Amino acid sequence: MWIPTEHEKYGVVIASFRGTVPYGLSLEIGDTVQILEKCDGWYRGFALKNPNIKGIFPSSYVHLKNACVKNKGQFEMVIPTEDSVITEMTSTLRDWGTMWKQLYVRNEGDLFHRLWHIMNEILDLRRQVLVGHLTHDRMKDVKRHITARLDWGNEQLGLDLVPRKEYAMVDPEDISITELYRLMEHRHRKKDTPVQASSHHLFVQMKSLMCSNLGEELEVIFSLFDSKENRPISERFFLRLNRNGLPKAPDKPERHCSLFVDLGSSELRKDIYITVHIIRIGRMGAGEKKNACSVQYRRPFGCAVLSIADLLTGETKDDLVLKVYMCNTESEWYQIHENIIKKLNARYNLTGSNAGLAVSLQLLHGDIEQIRREYSSVFSHGVSITRKLGFSDIIMPGEMRNDLYITVERGEFEKGGKSVARNVEVTMFIVDSNGQPLKDFISFGSGEPPASEYHSFVLYHNNSPRWSELLKLPIPVDKFRGSHIRFEFRHCSTKEKGEKKLFGFSFVPLMQEDGRTLPDGTHELIVHKCEENTNLQDTTRYLKLPFSKVIFLGNNNQTMKATKESFWITSFLCSTKLTQNGDMLDLLKWRTHPDKITGCLSKLKEIDGSEIVKFLQDTLDTLFGILDENSQKYGSKVFDSLVHIINLLQDSKFHHFKPVMDTYIESHFAGALAYRDLIKVLKWYVDRITEAERQEHIQEVLKAQEYIFKYIVQSRRLFSLATGGQNEEEFRCCIQELLMSVRFFLSQESKGTGALSQSQAVFLSSFPAVYSELLKLFDVREVANLVQDTLGSLPTIMHVDDSLQAIKLQCIGKTVESQLYTNPDSRYILLPVVLHHLHIHLQEQKDLIMCARILSNVFCLIKKNSSEKSVLEEIDVIVASLLDILLRTILEITSRPQASSSAMRLQFQDVTGEFVACLLSLLRQMTDRHYQQLLNSFSTKEELRDFLLQIFTVFRILIRPEMFPKDWTVMRLVANNVIITTVLYLSDALRKNFLNENFDYKIWDSYFYLAVIFINQLCLQLEMFTPSKKKKVLEKYGDMRVTMGCEIFSMWQNLGEHKLHFIPALIGPFLEVTLIPQPDLRNVMIPIFHDMMDWEQRRSGNFKQVEAKLIDKLDSLMSEGKGDETYRELFNSIIPLFGPYPSLLKKIERETWRESGVSLIATVTRLMERLLDYRDCMKIGEVDGKKIGCTVSLLNFYKTELNKEEMYIRYIHKLYDLHLKAQNFTEAAYTLLLYDELLEWSDRPLREFLTYPMQTEWQRKEHLHLTIIQNFDRGKCWENGIILCRKIAEQYESYYDYRNLSKMRMMEASLYDKIMDQQRLEPEFFRVGFYGKKFPFFLRNKEFVCRGHDYERLEAFQQRMLNEFPHAIAMQHANQPDETIFQAEAQYLQIYAVTPIPESQEVLQREGVPDNIKSFYKVNHIWKFRYDRPFHKGAKDKENEFKSLWVERTSLYLVQSLPGISRWFEVEKREVVEMSPLENAIEVLENKNQQLKTLISQCQTRQMQNINPLTMCLNGVIDAAVNGGVSRYQEAFFVKDYILSHPEDGEKIARLRELMLEQAQILEFGLAVHEKFVPQDMRPLHKKLVDQFFVMKSSFGIQEFPACIQASPVHFPNGSPRVCRNSAPASMSPDGTRVIPRRSPLSYPAVNRYSSSSLSSQASAEVSNITGQSESSDEVFNMQPSPSTSSLSSTHSASPNVTSSAPSSARASPLLSDKHKHSRENSCLSPRDRPCSAIYPTPVEPSQRMLFNHIGDGALPRSDPNLSAPEKAVNPTPSSWSLDSGKEAKNMSDSGKLISPPVPPRPTQTASPARHTTSVSPSPAGRSPLKGSVQSFTPSPVEYNSPGLSSNSPVLSGSYSSGISSLSRCSTSETSGFENQANEQSVPVPVPVPVPVPVPSFSGSEEPVRKESKTPPPYSVYERTLRRPVPLPHSLSIPVTSEPPALPPKPLAARSSHLENGTRRTEPGPRPRPLPRKVSQL
Repeated sequence: MWIPTEHEKYGVVIASFRGTVPYGLSLEIGDTVQILEKCDGWYRGFALKNPNIKGIFPSSYVHLKNACVKNKGQFEMVIPTEDSVITEMTSTLRDWGTMWKQLYVRNEGDLFHRLWHIMNEILDLRRQVLVGHLTHDRMKDVKRHITARLDWGNEQLGLDLVPRKEYAMVDPEDISITELYRLMEHRHRKKDTPVQASSHHLFVQMKSLMCSNLGEELEVIFSLFDSKENRPISERFFLRLNRNGLPKAPDKPERHCSLFVDLGSSELRKDIYITVHIIRIGRMGAGEKKNACSVQYRRPFGCAVLSIADLLTGETKDDLVLKVYMCNTESEWYQIHENIIKKLNARYNLTGSNAGLAVSLQLLHGDIEQIRREYSSVFSHGVSITRKLGFSDIIMPGEMRNDLYITVERGEFEKGGKSVARNVEVTMFIVDSNGQPLKDFISFGSGEPPASEYHSFVLYHNNSPRWSELLKLPIPVDKFRGSHIRFEFRHCSTKEKGEKKLFGFSFVPLMQEDGRTLPDGTHELIVHKCEENTNLQDTTRYLKLPFSKVIFLGNNNQTMKATKESFWITSFLCSTKLTQNGDMLDLLKWRTHPDKITGCLSKLKEIDGSEIVKFLQDTLDTLFGILDENSQKYGSKVFDSLVHIINLLQDSKFHHFKPVMDTYIESHFAGALAYRDLIKVLKWYVDRITEAERQEHIQEVLKAQEYIFKYIVQSRRLFSLATGGQNEEEFRCCIQELLMSVRFFLSQESKGTGALSQSQAVFLSSFPAVYSELLKLFDVREVANLVQDTLGSLPTIMHVDDSLQAIKLQCIGKTVESQLYTNPDSRYILLPVVLHHLHIHLQEQKDLIMCARILSNVFCLIKKNSSEKSVLEEIDVIVASLLDILLRTILEITSRPQASSSAMRLQFQDVTGEFVACLLSLLRQMTDRHYQQLLNSFSTKEELRDFLLQIFTVFRILIRPEMFPKDWTVMRLVANNVIITTVLYLSDALRKNFLNENFDYKIWDSYFYLAVIFINQLCLQLEMFTPSKKKKVLEKYGDMRVTMGCEIFSMWQNLGEHKLHFIPALIGPFLEVTLIPQPDLRNVMIPIFHDMMDWEQRRSGNFKQVEAKLIDKLDSLMSEGKGDETYRELFNSIIPLFGPYPSLLKKIERETWRESGVSLIATVTRLMERLLDYRDCMKIGEVDGKKIGCTVSLLNFYKTELNKEEMYIRYIHKLYDLHLKAQNFTEAAYTLLLYDELLEWSDRPLREFLTYPMQTEWQRKEHLHLTIIQNFDRGKCWENGIILCRKIAEQYESYYDYRNLSKMRMMEASLYDKIMDQQRLEPEFFRVGFYGKKFPFFLRNKEFVCRGHDYERLEAFQQRMLNEFPHAIAMQHANQPDETIFQAEAQYLQIYAVTPIPESQEVLQREGVPDNIKSFYKVNHIWKFRYDRPFHKGAKDKENEFKSLWVERTSLYLVQSLPGISRWFEVEKREVVEMSPLENAIEVLENKNQQLKTLISQCQTRQMQNINPLTMCLNGVIDAAVNGGVSRYQEAFFVKDYILSHPEDGEKIARLRELMLEQAQILEFGLAVHEKFVPQDMRPLHKKLVDQFFVMKSSFGIQEFPACIQASPVHFPNGSPRVCRNSAPASMSPDGTRVIPRRSPLSYPAVNRYSSSSLSSQASAEVSNITGQSESSDEVFNMQPSPSTSSLSSTHSASPNVTSSAPSSARASPLLSDKHKHSRENSCLSPRDRPCSAIYPTPVEPSQRMLFNHIGDGALPRSDPNLSAPEKAVNPTPSSWSLDSGKEAKNMSDSGKLISPPVPPRPTQTASPARHTTSVSPSPAGRSPLKGSVQSFTPSPVEYNSPGLSSNSPVLSGSYSSGISSLSRCSTSETSGFENQANEQSVPVPVPVPVPVPVPSFSGSEEPVRKESKTPPPYSVYERTLRRPVPLPHSLSIPVTSEPPALPPKPLAARSSHLENGTRRTEPGPRPRPLPRKVSQL
């Protein structure tokens, strides 16, 4: 049976449990669980990480921990009873664990590893805490380390700042908000600004001296030198090196490492240097020979210097090598370091041995204890400490020092009877009073133990040596008296004996007879001469002699013998025990000289402070002793002396001696009667303040009042103790009188000088310190009243001295911080005074920082939920006095402009934050009663309204993200809790006072706006929190958004008819709220939209306003990343949702306006689908197809469904930016064209929009054109750029802007050059299917065709797509997926390559057009793509698989052509047909023939560098080893069985046979060409091919081609040989000259093969130029081909292999009806070739044949798709045509004056889009008698133009079939004049057709002829207007234009003259606009 647990409430999982039992709860090791029930070894409960899932688990898997339970029962909370630091550590590490793994995933390796180390460190520290064996101090230390690391990790991971008090987390509910703010700020500051260390230390480690010829021991002396003051500032660090230049004691680090301690910040400057002096120990001369001399001298070696500034960068200077210099003359040695610093190069140079000193240096910061902790390894190994000279900046009490520093300066000696100067060595001893030398008290420096004697270095032959060596003598105090220092002088011989001869001595006593020590300074000592063997052990013999020149000269009775020689030393005493000051000694011994007391007290002020503090206790005892002795006489003097000493301790140097004085007062002070004198003298001074002229001394007294009061109080206590409390009343009166005097002096206003106000300021500064003293003797209330009276006496006028105002406020601040204020009784007395002064300052907006601090302190003392009466009364007082001014202050300071300097900005933030914390504290303390009193206190509604507006505004400011630092979530949540509580109180006031007739829009609007931004705050979006954080917030505050949402709903319902005021203004804000993914909040808010629609419907009969606002806001909000999938369903869903409200759609369906409402919801839902996809895609970093596709989808939606032009344009530019980022320049250009389309060439002004400035529409369109041209150029889509160049050139021309026109023409020319010169890669195209519900809406279950990147093949593309959709599964087959795939909750990608089918074949099939022009048309403007899948139907014949090889051909039609505004477009329609084996064979042969022709042509025209491709192709056809060649087709389809069983295939079999014969002809000619160009080494292969070709020919049954087949060499290059039964034979020669005029655009205009585009769609995209461009059989019979041409053309070469997965050719569409196929196949044969049978009816009538008989090959072939039917119907030129007319034609082209310029044609007009046109015959304008008689006919491959009508003529350039000027992508069926029926499926549409311009008549030889291979490429953008409602941009369609003149005259006139010249022209229809021109200003 399950029993609720009592004690087992909380545990940690110690082993993972899989939860496989029924109701089992899956647990992982380390999870914490809360236990609810237990039963037989099982617990039931939940894991704290997921409290919603409850289950059972074994009790043995859980380790129980102690915990306390709050709210026992259903909602109980379990809190572990462990150290709060441990709890925090555990929860933090859990949160970090998840994020740590994410760092690894995001590849943030550095932070990943650092965090890992920190986590391990925290775990180690946690173990130490849990073991519980730490001392209290160590525990504190460990916790400090833990919290520091937790804070660091939280900061790095962007987590919240944790407020802590003494290392434990603080519950914001338990402290006041001001205190919370301070804790947060303290931690924030700590994080931001590291405290500058005031103390610094220099670590020095000596490594070695690198020198080439050492061989002697060395002494190295380091010290710090101040070059500014020319003095050393530190003691010396002394170490010895061995003969190798290494430290002598390497095992003792303290001998070669030192720490120069206590450097102040002022000493870290560039003129402080580290100086290193090196002394060698050895022979006198460094180069002397080694001899027996054993005596060694200290001799100068070198010096090195380094500026400390080099270390200020903070880096450790390891292995620093300092250069060592030597002075040029030894006498300069004492100042060599100064010379090096000053760079006096003449005085020193590098040492001869180029020595280098290797040292390691590091500057450390912080006090010495901190350094010991942080660099413990340095101290544990050992390091010597080198002090500063003298005391440090701060003298600590208890510091014991007694150091005498002696500097051996210089000497002046006589020669002593020698010819050269002496080598003097000084030896120093310390001798005590007994004449015995003191042992080990001479220190050469740290690092070396003290010695008993000192030997100076020796300067060679120098009678005036200068040493400047500093020594420290740490002599104990007791040894000082009677001791002296003796200096002995010896001459050091350089002879072999090396003896040192004594010649004199000096001495100096350490202490004078009066007890003073040797004064600081330089002393000139007398050198007493003596003999070499003089015994100086007996000190009595010389101590009677004078020692100093000063004393000696004073006593003239002495002989003057010894005065010539002198010796100088400098002494400096640093002692806490001894003094050199006689006045100090006199004062301390006042009893011995009572007469000197007055003088001693007067001199006290002149004594150095350090002397006084050294003897502080003795001095104070002396003073109070004198006071007791005679208070009447010395009272005032003693008081002044006491004031001087007290103020001395205010100095920062002696600040640390205050505790010494405090201790003295508490423990040693014994002046029980002193208080009377002190009060009397103090009152006397205070009374004199107002009259005294000089206030300095009085101010000194006032400054010292704290300690004076301490002495008074202590004295009074001692007196009370001694007398049992006598004279109490008298004492109270004295104090009262004293404070009365003070009040009088404070109430005085300063007149003139301001000295009085300065005294007032001094008094106020130190007055608060007196409170605690008074409390020792008086009751709290008494003291409070005294203080209140005193502070109340201050003048409140604000115009007095500002500095006094600040001091006054500081005094108030100190009062609030004092012990007195903490007592509730005294606080209630003092609060009014404090508030009064605060109010004045806040009103003036002065001293805000101080005001904020005082207020914070006021609120810190008022704890939350204090229900004590006193607290409630205090709150009453504060609300009445400060609430209003506090609100105004916050408004004022937040509306100020931000300060520029960072320090000011920081200060500004501080003061704002503190005021905000104060306001929040006050509001949190207010109860119902307070709010009622507050609201009732407003006398009028206007006041209440102003107050509410003010507080709502302040709340909006508090909610701002920048109000608190981003990691202050704790503070934000507390603030929000206070705000929502206050708003709930105030909303009642709003309802009661501002509804119905008192309705106030402004205040309601302010309320709703506040509520909305409150809900939208980032810190309240719980969905973004970690589960643990979310749980904590919900437990403490609940979801505050829902509370506020309910309040909004409630207030909205109260509005009634006033709701109309807020429609549509509040739609946006409310919509923002509903986008938050909180179900309860949404259910509350969404019905408001229904209400809005209802009210709007009532008001205006529709809700267009609501709709427009809704859509605009949705877009902007979704772009910001708000909203989710559920939200869409909430709007749209039929199912009832959570909470009391049905879905919005359900509510709308009940209304009368349901249709428009449902429609709106549907539109909004569809928009949201796209917006959500857009938002999700935009989250990805890099640009990919998904982003672009999504933007395209949204852009089209705004255009087609919403007609929101401004949004449409915005998304055009977003898409443009995406393309640029992805470097899709072509797509970027097409995208920008969409905007260009919306603009006209007009001067209408446009407003500033996006990045465009304010400009005219013409300027913007010009700018767009230029940008688009630039992008087309970068995308290598130069043909489209050319069209736009022409458009803009036209505009320039019409404005006579020839400068820009010239530039544009040059740009156009450069684009032509690029087409010809630069290489362009043909991209591959891929079909992609996106199947499954997991894809974004715009991709889901749709198929697209994508244009690949350059060089991108299928595998690379597939990989790219899988990278973009990492969760997608690639399908391995190309079959259409079934419904289960469509509905699957997954992503499936189906990808395969497809072949583009160009819509216009005209350029591709035209002869002589270079490949780099054709390449553009192969892959641009493609609507149709194809994919072939070969399969076998029926039984597969193993002998010949072609019999059963069928092909399934899938054609895909896109919604827009590629390339376009995206790299991929959706497939709009797919057609699947099956091609029979025979049809397949026909197509394969057609493709192969086309390929052969192309290669032969290229070879002939020398376009091929290498003949190998032709060789391989010929070899592949003739010697088909793999497939067996065409013979397989013969076996399969020409056998009797097949013909009998497939009677319907008769035509196709005939066609196949014809193609095979045609192939044979091509091969024969190809071999002839091959023979001419084949290299010598390939001749055997060529011979083999010729032999095999004859075998192959015989297999066809052809022994020899008829004579007519051997085509004339003149004609063959442009047309393949052809079976022409009636033509004369001509010899086949590849060497024939190629003089031929302009021909048909196809390479081999021979047998007319049919166009293979699908006729079922009426979109004949590949209409061959050789066929008559007609699909009806009747037309075919009206055509007569040229006698010598044969069509072997194909649209483009395709794979010859029939098993290719995607053959390129588009011919032989299997969907054709038999009739069509029949007619098309017939049209592929010439009339002479067709057999006269039932299949091939009789050819054309005689009249036409007569016409064609006149036409020879020299004529211009006419199959230009740039001409419409009527233009093509112009009769050919009558002339004598012959087979030899090539030369004539050439002559004609040379002499003609109207040779057209190169292509493309110039556009001006756009023809109407049409699928079919009927012909309109123009009035003929010719000379020939034939011209009038011949009717217009459908152009055939041999139809020729009039020479006057070159196809370059702009009049003729508007072709309907090619799509140049039409938006249609379908070819035109052009019918002849006597043929009235069109294709079966076509519908004739009459269209205006341009008429040719008449030309002057020419004689036959003068007729201008177009030169060969100057075909005009029709640059255009193909569109299918009738297929799609939205045409592609008109900007890329070429309108029809008239020919521009050669030199530009007035442009319009020139054009009109052409048109008027006897021609008529139909006006084109108006250009369709894709959008209404509503965006007038965009």
